[in-house]
Amino acid sequence: MTTALNRKIVVVGSSNTDMVIRSPRMPRPGETVLGGEFMMNPGGKGANQAVAAARLGGEVTFIAKVGDDVFGKQTLENLAEEGIVTDHIGVAADVPSGVALINVDASGENSISVASGANSTLSTTDIDAAEEAIAAAAIVLLQLEVPVSTVAYAAAVAKRHGVPVVLNPAPAPNTPLPAELLQNVDIIIPNRTEMELITGVGCDRPVEDGVERLRELGVATVVVTLGSEGSLVCGSGNILKVDPFKVAPVDTTAAGDTFCAALCVGIAEGMPLDRAALFGNLAASVTVTRSGAQPSLPLRSEIDALIAGGALG
Repeated sequence: MTTALNRKIVVVGSSNTDMVIRSPRMPRPGETVLGGEFMMNPGGKGANQAVAAARLGGEVTFIAKVGDDVFGKQTLENLAEEGIVTDHIGVAADVPSGVALINVDASGENSISVASGANSTLSTTDIDAAEEAIAAAAIVLLQLEVPVSTVAYAAAVAKRHGVPVVLNPAPAPNTPLPAELLQNVDIIIPNRTEMELITGVGCDRPVEDGVERLRELGVATVVVTLGSEGSLVCGSGNILKVDPFKVAPVDTTAAGDTFCAALCVGIAEGMPLDRAALFGNLAASVTVTRSGAQPSLPLRSEIDALIAGGALG
């Protein structure tokens, strides 16, 4: 008798409304750049990852906080339409929903400023209320746009129930991450800058040095995202380069979120880690060809069509 796969993914994280301006180039300090195109889209690293995982085939529960305002109401509606379980998204009565201001230049690179709002109120009490969902999950995915103490607590709850924990340490932390968090993380997915800030190992040094430091801090498996250069999968003493898919980028917003979500979906479906990373690279390559955060996230049918066409070899 074949056992059904557990595709339940719990995402703990942030939800924002993204206000995006496309301009020929990034403004310098004190400078105003005219000629931009404006868009307003749902975003936030946690919500992006939740939506991406749902579109790619995961059964997603999202644990988050929004404000009691028009942005919060729209967020709940949008997530429900994506098929995401919203039972554990709390509404903060006296705090606005999170907002991100995003500049995107002609090459697709971006810079982002975030007002956390209700995201900053996500607490250990909210995690306790969702413990049953965490215990039933195949994997728990975390980021750092909500309080680190809450992230660490969620990791500990998942670990107590034997559920694998994946941490995307973004946005890059300004202070060292708590040891108790890293010791409960099974897979960490930093980019080079985030790895440098977490470990103190500069980007001018070999990536292996940063990976070794993360292992010393308690994380056994490290997947380093390298943007247009693909990713590195570092586990069991080996470092494997996973090639990128070459595309012409339009907007890199949410590319990392897509990769993290796809990796988790792949793991939940039983893919080996290197195959899940390749799946993540493919999904992220589709994301960067479109504008916006959640509007750019691909459907599983799109990725399956690319795979059927030989994209994964």
